[in-house]
Amino acid sequence: MYKDNMLKKIVSAPYYLWAAIFVVVPLAVVIYYAFTNSSGDFTLDYIKTLGNYRYIFLRSIWYGFLATVISLVIAYPLAYIMANSSASVQRITMMLVMLPMWMNFLIRTYSWMTILEDTGIINSLLQRLGLSPVHMINTSGAVILGMVYNYLPYMILPLYTVMSKMDRSLIEAAEDLGAGKFTVLSKVILPLSLPGIASGFTMVFVPSVSTFYISKKLGGGTFAMIGDVIEMQFQTSYNYNLGATLSLVLMVLIILCMAVMNRFTDDDNGGIPA
Repeated sequence: MYKDNMLKKIVSAPYYLWAAIFVVVPLAVVIYYAFTNSSGDFTLDYIKTLGNYRYIFLRSIWYGFLATVISLVIAYPLAYIMANSSASVQRITMMLVMLPMWMNFLIRTYSWMTILEDTGIINSLLQRLGLSPVHMINTSGAVILGMVYNYLPYMILPLYTVMSKMDRSLIEAAEDLGAGKFTVLSKVILPLSLPGIASGFTMVFVPSVSTFYISKKLGGGTFAMIGDVIEMQFQTSYNYNLGATLSLVLMVLIILCMAVMNRFTDDDNGGIPA
């Protein structure tokens, strides 16, 4: 028994070391800078200035929420179709879903700039059809579109994982008992897929709220997100203390979101833990 405990501790030692170096230490550094000034003295001045950024926080949460809901609406039927297709079709559709992820994140965002610009691909086609061009770049819609495009696979994958493991006999039993398609969807399929929805929601919402490059390039800097402000504090203003304070608040919001979503996640049903 003693040898087994020692063996478990030795095997898990690299994990604890990794967690300490890449999780605990960076978190401690963020907390230190958030509650100190440039001289290293304890202060709450940066905490008090958070009210100045409340609208940016609210915008980030709102845009992240919209992007997540849109991703869910798109991903849910797609994941269901994938889960009910043949093995060969599942492999092909999975490859198509993952294919954009093989491309660099910056290149994908730049590609959308080319598509949405006033002289871009869409407006060029509209003009050839005799229609008036539509201003799409540097708008809030472009920012949300960029989030949906970049993070949609993170919604599809957990949904597909859960749906592919559903017990089909439950659906067949509901149909045999006279349940219509809508009843089967709302009473059987939807409850069984809740772990995938919760995992996908977290996996899309968290990066959407903290994103900064998408809003800068597709929003033209007009629709600043909290990630943009944090990046500016570290890269331009060199105000590490304020940047750490904003990062700490964002971290708390993300942890709360993950805690809430984890209440709906059940690993036994195939959900991916947040």
